[in-house]
Amino acid sequence: MEIRYYIDPTTHLPHIYSHDVEESEVEDVLLSPGEDRPGKEGSRVAVGRTVVGRYLKVIYVPDPVPNSLFVITAYDLKGKPLKAYRRRKRRK
Repeated sequence: MEIRYYIDPTTHLPHIYSHDVEESEVEDVLLSPGEDRPGKEGSRVAVGRTVVGRYLKVIYVPDPVPNSLFVITAYDLKGKPLKAYRRRKRRK
């Protein structure tokens, strides 16, 4: 799967870096998401756990090119959203 990232115009680096998230962590979540649901304006929201145990929320858009994604942002899932995610996972 090819994954492209939104590049922050001020830093010229992937936007996920501003949230202290690495590409490998995003790939962990996208390859095995706990949840993957529709987002706003055609985007998708994947929530899951990285190999090292960090919970992330990844906002992405499927690319028109087959087997390709464009990641807009990714950040830590914590607080009430994390509790809600864990509760939903227990119910399944």
